Amino acid sequence: MKPLNKKIIILLLAALLLVTACNFPLKPGSFRFRRYPTLDPAIFDIHRTPTISGTQSNLPSDWIDLESTPSIIETSILYTAQSGDTLNTVAKHFSVDLGQISSPEAIPLKGLIDPGQTLVIPLTEVNARFMPLILPDSAVIHSPCARDFDVLNYISDAGGYLAFLEQKIGNEILSGAEIVQRVADNNSINPRLLLALVEFHSGWVFRYDTSPDTIHPLDLGLANYEGFYLELAAAARLINTGYYYWREGKLSEITFTDLRSQRIPSNMNAGSVGIEYLFAQLYPSYALENVLYSEGGFIPLYHSMFGDPWECARSVEPLLPGGLQSPNLELPFAAGETWALTGGLHPDWNSGTPMGALDFAPVTGEAVCAVSQAWVRASAPGVVTHSANGMVILSIEDAPGQPTGWEIVYMHIAASGRAPVGTHLNTGDPIGHPSCEGGAATGTHVHMTRKYKGEWIGAEDPFPFTLSGFTALTEMPVFQGGLVNGARIITPRQDARADSIIIR
Repeated sequence: MKPLNKKIIILLLAALLLVTACNFPLKPGSFRFRRYPTLDPAIFDIHRTPTISGTQSNLPSDWIDLESTPSIIETSILYTAQSGDTLNTVAKHFSVDLGQISSPEAIPLKGLIDPGQTLVIPLTEVNARFMPLILPDSAVIHSPCARDFDVLNYISDAGGYLAFLEQKIGNEILSGAEIVQRVADNNSINPRLLLALVEFHSGWVFRYDTSPDTIHPLDLGLANYEGFYLELAAAARLINTGYYYWREGKLSEITFTDLRSQRIPSNMNAGSVGIEYLFAQLYPSYALENVLYSEGGFIPLYHSMFGDPWECARSVEPLLPGGLQSPNLELPFAAGETWALTGGLHPDWNSGTPMGALDFAPVTGEAVCAVSQAWVRASAPGVVTHSANGMVILSIEDAPGQPTGWEIVYMHIAASGRAPVGTHLNTGDPIGHPSCEGGAATGTHVHMTRKYKGEWIGAEDPFPFTLSGFTALTEMPVFQGGLVNGARIITPRQDARADSIIIR
């Protein structure tokens, strides 16, 4: 099943009312890749595909997590639940009905299954293929494993072409390190992974005596995605597409450059699927294992650059523990103020991330895309951990002041008056003014979404998006889902009509 297409919604603006919409680049399905010529399979050792029987593999043990490999007993698979698994997604990954999955322990019908719980699943011809995990989730997304990594120092010490690169992005001139950091922050991708991809495809991290292809340094060959910044951002988006579509049970197979489709092994974690999804756009199906694991392959390169990613994973994962629930959140504006819901559920960041963001605009009569005098306010108590380029991230804290792992991301916050990093906020404290800053937008607004330990969160089970008692409606076209609170329904409108008005 290929990723779902997203509709582009274009609506007219109304005078004297702030009207808004987040604007995202091309969806992954519209990318036009430079197809590699069909390679001669004889030059690849296609029999090198890792063979697994129980917990045996011919790969170096420090490259993989063998504990995630299911066991087979007669006609059943004994699968160990992973981070983010729900009954629904496990059933989709293994192509079985919900009622065919059993366990010695109770399985929640909704919500997250406890990672480590044993699930008994019928063995079929479809779901019997397993593979070693490529990378842990924490090495793929901007998890706690990336928190203390210094991108600038690493690139500077490496001394390659990237340390001297500058590129004009809009009205800014960014260094190579600033580009990597921005792509990592915006897409919530681990910067170590991005640097490994850059080195693997261009050699820019460590080599200076290289002949740089400044148009397509990562060799993605995407139309309208030229230059280091856009190519790296596109790579990040493709990783996210694989990661979150697998996490949500929306992806079951991947098509490679030789136009062959392969079913994703049932035991894969989201991080590994993200890597496979990206590499499938670059290589034929029979070359993937060698590209990943052979001498000079991506995984050996990653280990040589950053060591064993499973070591940190064992200290921070599972990222999504069983029983995790979304915190109580308030609408992002003061009580009594008149705002409009101008965008129903749409991608958290861009296409490829979950449908978990909402747009709100103050109804003040200010000019379209003016920096509003209204304030976006904290939806929960916490500390500001990021404040730049129109984005503010609030790390939610519990009553004793400890981080909970939950983050609220506010986009299009104007630079003027924006809360700086380190600011501790109570619920209702001002964060900044809504605007059009920080990305394409058709009018002044705030784009609001959630993350947990670096993972973008959608609004479907197990984490409904509820603000001041209003819950976002799911299974609706992009931007069109409203909010419901009892019998009251708020309908998203970019012209701020009466049915879109919401007062906290």
